[in-house]
Amino acid sequence: MSRRRFFAPPNAFSERSVTLTADEAKHLRGVLRLKPGDEVFVFDGIGKEFRCRVERFQRDEVVLNDCEQVEPAQPDSTLNLTLALALLKGEKFDLVVQKATELGVSSIQPVTTRHADIHLRDASDAQKRVTRWQRIALEAAKQCGRATVPNVSLPASFESVATDESEAIRMMFSERAGSPLNYEASIGVTPKALIALIGSEGGWADEEIQTARSAGWQIVTLGGRILRAETAAISATVLLQHLYGDLK
Repeated sequence: MSRRRFFAPPNAFSERSVTLTADEAKHLRGVLRLKPGDEVFVFDGIGKEFRCRVERFQRDEVVLNDCEQVEPAQPDSTLNLTLALALLKGEKFDLVVQKATELGVSSIQPVTTRHADIHLRDASDAQKRVTRWQRIALEAAKQCGRATVPNVSLPASFESVATDESEAIRMMFSERAGSPLNYEASIGVTPKALIALIGSEGGWADEEIQTARSAGWQIVTLGGRILRAETAAISATVLLQHLYGDLK
């Protein structure tokens, strides 16, 4: 039987007990209809997972006890991969957050770009979107067995992302002006961290490509076909996890 997994932040744990609240408590009690004594697993979003027993119900909370740390249902990727993705229309960004989490990215950085067809109204709009994306990442981590939930940052401008100094390998994926991934050069290479930058439906402006190139980014193309932005993001994640991570 697959694990019945729930999420609780680190500050919800106390010695060998943890309290589930809100949606997690509702799901355990109202949907799964678990009872005192039943075994469940709880992960904290930063890499730890625990086997616990349902102790009691109180109002909108569920108290679990006899918690002991166990190995996560599935291991995390060995690659520290940040996906920097231009804002996308509709539910496309939601889709990428979900699939990137399943594929093992470490963090997600939304990016405002020149040709993006979506624009944030204000700081409140940005925060609401990030809250939604963080929830999608949490649900995806729960489903795929990860004990780590990728952090989704507030949107940042392309210029700030492109010119930010980092020790990570930085790859900008573009439909033009780049080179294919060098598979032979990747053999035996294990980067400590990697950032993959993906553009919007409208692609990159020439000035953006030049800015990234001047800042030391590798410009990478994914073959002769022009991919949708969400397809490019998922494809790049798969390729990088295969080359440098744990996707074999």
